[in-house]
Amino acid sequence: MSKELRQQFDVLVIGGGPAGMAAAVSAAECGLRVGLVDDNPSLGGQIWRGEAANCTSEAGEWAEKLCACGVELICGARVFHQPEVGTLLAEGPENCYELEYRKLVLATGARERFLPFPGWTLPNVMGAGGLQALVKSGLPIAGKRVVVAGSGPLLLAAAAYLHKHGARIPIICEQASWFCLMHFALALLPYPPKIAQGLSLGRELAGVRFVANCWPVAAEGEETLEAVIVSRGNKREKIPCDYLACGFHLVPNVELATLLGCRIQDGYVTVEDFQETSVPGVFCAGEPTGIGGLELSLIEGRIAGLGAAGRAERAKQFCKPRAKLQKFARALDRAFSPRSELRSLALPDTIVCRCEDVKYDRLKPYTSWRAAKLHTRCGMGACQGRVCGPATQFLLNWHPNSVRPPIFSTRFENLIAMTCSPDGKHSAVTGGHG
Repeated sequence: MSKELRQQFDVLVIGGGPAGMAAAVSAAECGLRVGLVDDNPSLGGQIWRGEAANCTSEAGEWAEKLCACGVELICGARVFHQPEVGTLLAEGPENCYELEYRKLVLATGARERFLPFPGWTLPNVMGAGGLQALVKSGLPIAGKRVVVAGSGPLLLAAAAYLHKHGARIPIICEQASWFCLMHFALALLPYPPKIAQGLSLGRELAGVRFVANCWPVAAEGEETLEAVIVSRGNKREKIPCDYLACGFHLVPNVELATLLGCRIQDGYVTVEDFQETSVPGVFCAGEPTGIGGLELSLIEGRIAGLGAAGRAERAKQFCKPRAKLQKFARALDRAFSPRSELRSLALPDTIVCRCEDVKYDRLKPYTSWRAAKLHTRCGMGACQGRVCGPATQFLLNWHPNSVRPPIFSTRFENLIAMTCSPDGKHSAVTGGHG
């Protein structure tokens, strides 16, 4: 049985990536009691995974600031419910936390977008960032043939990391056209650090074939992945490989923001000048407000932390550089949006919802996400629609009608334990994504 723990904070930050770390430090430096909750066992998020323990890295420097400011860390716990305004429930490995706050900062990051195609459920077909994370955790990749495919700068970063650790990369397939890539390159001119990063990745990947207008159409293998078939214009090419690292840019994690009632527009959380959402006292920073990369996440985190601490004047110094980086984020979205041809990848018998084994032909008769859920259980599995939700949004133009708790799969004992708090103020609600 989980142990129930109650804690109170002036500012509570959800998410331990760059935006969350910057927000927590900025608020704590103002003398407030700050808590930071992250579902990973260590800080850093996806972009700084495994780096926070290295004191010489940028991630390590921010981790040291967190400790110096006295930020209270709750790692390995994820928020699954808001029983009432000002209180969140989070589940850890052994404990269930009741977290009360005066101000809240959401820095929940983003995840890879996956689009279904024949064979995408084969073992060793995985996200580009996912494979990179596994290698960081100790997966041996030296000598393995890895096809990297999909869209977005993450492809190059993941490919460079895998290549550095001994992977053999026969091809990097970017679904965006050369025209879009050239426009994106021109948009980088005002950002010399971004250009330097791109050139550095190019040097690391020297000799690796990079092809635009190219995407996977099928993965083949008996018990595990053996080859990938890619489309190149009017031609198809079969490439033997051990792994397919595939992701079509990023999707913001807005489930918690939606549950709290924050306004969502074009898939992102809308915020005011100091990162405050449409819900008073709730701020948001990083990828949920727009996919913009590390620098923008850090700046938005600083603004959100200072805004939550009521230090608007101090926050103003970051508004100009934020505006410049937001232009970069918009250019990123334009360049790497999935092309319409990708809607034809899924065949009638292609699985779309991996958790519930729901195939594409079972979904096509329905006109909404909710109707499909009720009749097919699409989106009702362990990931709660985090994979098939964005996929069906792209394929069928469906949008979730609502988000209901628990927003993550949660131990039943925690739902029972939180049915009524010691003061009898609230009850937990079961359900899932609406």
